[in-house]
Amino acid sequence: MEFSELKEAIEKIELVDAHAHNIVSLDSSFPFIGTFSEAAGDALTFAPHSLSFKRNLREIAQLYGTEVSLEAVEEHRKTSGLDSFTSKCFKEARISALLIDDGLKLDKKHDIEWHRNFVPFVGRVLRIETLAEQILEEECPGGYFYGSESTEPPVWDLDSFTKTFVERLNSLVPEIVALKTIAAYRSGLDIDTYVSKEVAENGLVEVLRAGKPVRIGNKGLIDYILTISLEVAVRRDLPLQIHTGFGDKDLDLRLSNPLHLRTLLEDKRFGKCRIVLLHAAYPFSKEASFLSSVYPQVYLDFGLAVPKLSVHGMVSSVKELLDLASIKKVMFSTDGYASPETYYLGAKKAREVIFLVLSDACASGDLSLMEAIDAAKDIFSRNSIGFYKLNIDTDSSSPQNIISPKLKIKEPDVQEDSSSFVRIIWVDTSGQQRCRAVQAQRFNRSVKKNGVGLTFASMGMTSFTDGPAEESKLTGVGEIRLVPDLSTKQTIPWTKQESMVLADMQLKPGEAWGYCPRETLRRVAKVLKDEFDLVMNAGFENEFYLLKNVVREGKEEYMPFDFGPYCATSSFDAASPIFHDIVPALESLNIEVEQFHAESGKGQFEVSLGHTIASHAADNLVYTREVIRSVARKQGLLATFVPKYDYCDIGSGSHVHLSLWKNGENVFPASNNSSSHGISSVGEEFMAGVLFHLPSILAIIAPLPNSYDRIQPNTWSGAFQCWGKENREAALRAASPPGTPDGLVTNFEIKSFDGSANPHLGLAVIMAAGIDGLRRHLQLPTPIDINPADVAATLNRLPETLSEAVEALDKDKVLHDLLGQKLLVAIKGVRKAEVEYYSKNPDAYKQLIHRY
Repeated sequence: MEFSELKEAIEKIELVDAHAHNIVSLDSSFPFIGTFSEAAGDALTFAPHSLSFKRNLREIAQLYGTEVSLEAVEEHRKTSGLDSFTSKCFKEARISALLIDDGLKLDKKHDIEWHRNFVPFVGRVLRIETLAEQILEEECPGGYFYGSESTEPPVWDLDSFTKTFVERLNSLVPEIVALKTIAAYRSGLDIDTYVSKEVAENGLVEVLRAGKPVRIGNKGLIDYILTISLEVAVRRDLPLQIHTGFGDKDLDLRLSNPLHLRTLLEDKRFGKCRIVLLHAAYPFSKEASFLSSVYPQVYLDFGLAVPKLSVHGMVSSVKELLDLASIKKVMFSTDGYASPETYYLGAKKAREVIFLVLSDACASGDLSLMEAIDAAKDIFSRNSIGFYKLNIDTDSSSPQNIISPKLKIKEPDVQEDSSSFVRIIWVDTSGQQRCRAVQAQRFNRSVKKNGVGLTFASMGMTSFTDGPAEESKLTGVGEIRLVPDLSTKQTIPWTKQESMVLADMQLKPGEAWGYCPRETLRRVAKVLKDEFDLVMNAGFENEFYLLKNVVREGKEEYMPFDFGPYCATSSFDAASPIFHDIVPALESLNIEVEQFHAESGKGQFEVSLGHTIASHAADNLVYTREVIRSVARKQGLLATFVPKYDYCDIGSGSHVHLSLWKNGENVFPASNNSSSHGISSVGEEFMAGVLFHLPSILAIIAPLPNSYDRIQPNTWSGAFQCWGKENREAALRAASPPGTPDGLVTNFEIKSFDGSANPHLGLAVIMAAGIDGLRRHLQLPTPIDINPADVAATLNRLPETLSEAVEALDKDKVLHDLLGQKLLVAIKGVRKAEVEYYSKNPDAYKQLIHRY
């Protein structure tokens, strides 16, 4: 029987690695040989004589082109560098999504963010015992004392621990894809889900008396922690990974048999909690297969068994899993840890083993060839995507699958009835947010794959009319597809019956349109990554006005919601009900809110967001504007981000803070005292590029004539082409937040970015300017440490009108090359139309509150 088609299909599948651990630095004390064996200590001396070690060493030597010896491989690792061979391992493994349990203690391990340099999607699995130990290491905010001496710090009691643990667990839910327990090698899998508080309290006392570092090994306490974690898992729809079988020298293998879990599995409280048994439960693979066949909530994962066993052992364990279990319940993982080679080996051997198992199943008549190919797709990706509710599509090469550096959890399809809708959102050249809505049934059936049609003219529209600007060269002739980026799909917080999703503009599904803002940002970010191995992070401060509608002499007017001064508690009290809706809504969308307060203007407020990779920062800004406007509307108010709502009041900006990252570390600060500015060489060159191109950049980040009514001296908007350290009147402010070592700069702020700008185009043009600075090794001029207006004669004034900014952009060929000529033609065409219209209709700016 010919199985070449099956082999080819298996080789092409993009893998979802559903369980692994952190990679460590080259100078970690963890021995490289330890990645080839589950042995430790003196037992490692025998590891090179195992079947799996000899096979795996040959595989790695072949990958690197070295001699087949541990010494040769280690020398190659040292000379190549971690980033180089990590890239090679992951590229060869073709892993598209990676779920990391970062609770494994490894010396000098890289954080989860670092791994996003090598895998498109990386999610976090939270080890509950590690979380509990971290809490018990902390000082108890309240509790009891062991003795009568009240001078001793309070000790955790069960109630205070439980409260803190549950609160901490709930707060981490948006950041994680699953929970995990290692009860198997602490106290065994015979879990008492009705453990008494007395038993748990005694266990807590025993653990605390053992001193620090805290290690939880008491069975009563572990059972209690697992039980309250299951309660959270059920409530928050989180799956649970359970270590079963071999994999740690501390465990009593007899107690890691998954059959011990029957009490837990039959507890009706947790009957709907999705549970996966890790490591093929080896050597209890048959027992695991049985449990999966009789309990609907039980799934299986064969990581670690592949590739740590002999070929016969790997094949037999996977076959035993499939003896009784549904194909839809078996999942792949590498259980990779410490070295990227473990990921490569896990992926390579898993493909080979699954091919052998499925081809045997075909030969014996259990499966047809097509059924085997479908089974491979299930095992390697689809089962995990469904089980962990991941928003990825490994069958597609569309842009949303290329970069996904911040965790996104898949939203379930909207309930399919006639009143449920999905809003497909895009932002046009003039910075206006628009949407098409489709019924959920149609979205799930076809739109999420094929998108909806949109005329070319939509990217040529202005702020004053819904028609294309003539010089944009975009007309009603021609159509693109608005294709949803499913990684951004979210349930709308203020109307649970609907969802929203951001869209990419494509000529046809999979083929990007040159005018697409999100694709433009991705493209420029790729240049920054490919040429300089850098990633730009961004965080926005959103200023806006809350206005109320009043009728005077039969005419409607909009007045400020409040008249308090900057950071007034009275203003905050007045707006508190609104913020009590805004902040939870943003957090439900995984958007971090750092702070919020009343601003200087009448009825003006600010919401500051946490920083993240540029593409996500832009997406977050779009959703933030949606949330604020919609929540305000529910309260009978109008929220506007227009740059200059009232000529007699302060303007609103969307200040953006920027930093550069490499391998998960902020490389903007200087690494030593060699820099007089406290900025690294790459940071200075990047920032200098932005400063140099700032007049041109303004045409995109300050896109309205009204924007320039805001950018005035002495208004904290950056009117002069200069920079300064903690100088809020400078166009670029070098920032040293609290906690930063003296003299170092962690990021810089651009003051002129405002709320009418398209965030994706804005960050793209800033990044393009920074790239030019890096290419030409530009240097910053002397910082301005006084009010720039006081030395205005020695400085260049930034464009005072949109016309001046457009003229600067027109001459800036560097930005044309990086952003794309056609897109720049459209942008300039729209801006020129804005200039002409508002010069003839000076009061028309008052209507902008309804568009921004």
